[in-house]
Amino acid sequence: MNPILLDFPDSFTTNRLFIRSPRFGDGKEVNEAIAYSINELRPWMPFAQSIPELEETEANIRQSCADFLTRKDLRLHIYDKEKGHFIGSTGLHRMNWKARRFEIGYWCHSKYSGIGYITEAVEGLIKFAVKELKANRIEICADSKNMKSRRIPENLGFTLEAILQKDDISTDGSTLRDTCLYSKTF
Repeated sequence: MNPILLDFPDSFTTNRLFIRSPRFGDGKEVNEAIAYSINELRPWMPFAQSIPELEETEANIRQSCADFLTRKDLRLHIYDKEKGHFIGSTGLHRMNWKARRFEIGYWCHSKYSGIGYITEAVEGLIKFAVKELKANRIEICADSKNMKSRRIPENLGFTLEAILQKDDISTDGSTLRDTCLYSKTF
């Protein structure tokens, strides 16, 4: 089975959200969200160690478009369904198409954090992955110290399978960190 031959929608909705694949031109709103949220993202996200140039963000978006089409990575952007605001990003990463295993990642524009958008987006993405991609297993990894990120899989009924000790370097490169590995099977 060649994943590039799989046909599935590039968007879906939840109660409050419109979630879609990246598009050329998304760089401006994504760049603004990173700039606004840099202090909240910096401890956890390698891409947020400094505010990127707009051109760099747009290039990253365009690479994500290509990766979505070739099924190498399925990045998705999250929007408020009613007002159209960019809320953040999620997606299915490090996929094993034969086993139908996917890892979900996410980040949120600080202006919209704490009101359940990411939990809603991840819950919608799980339904999408099971229905459209026939997912057998979904994983979420979070730094053991990132309690906001850890609450998402915990609130959605994932199992904490392991805490991988000293398996990664902090985003600033100063310390070893532990990673919590959560999973859900279908």
